[in-house]
Amino acid sequence: MGFIIHTLVSAGLLYIIGRLIDGVEVRDGKAAIFGALGLGLANAFVRPILIKLTLPITVITLGLFAFVVNALMIMLAAAFVDGFEVDDFPSALWAALALGVMNFLVAMFFGL
Repeated sequence: MGFIIHTLVSAGLLYIIGRLIDGVEVRDGKAAIFGALGLGLANAFVRPILIKLTLPITVITLGLFAFVVNALMIMLAAAFVDGFEVDDFPSALWAALALGVMNFLVAMFFGL
């Protein structure tokens, strides 16, 4: 049940990000759900490898490079999901920042 709730919350946040950030398009709820699933898969399988490979630069930048890795995960998910599109890297970087802040706020207020 927790997986379903987390996926639906992530889909909702992804849909909001698609409305707020120019260069990120989430066409409908179906694209948001599949985008959230794709992002979850990318974060589960690809992100840990990239985090380990980029650990030195992440330490040098005091953790800020993690946003670059998150932006790459958003671009990767968008490449495989129809209806979820990211135009360029700066848009993905803003989306990663917004998604991180929104996830933090949701977790803080609702304890998810």
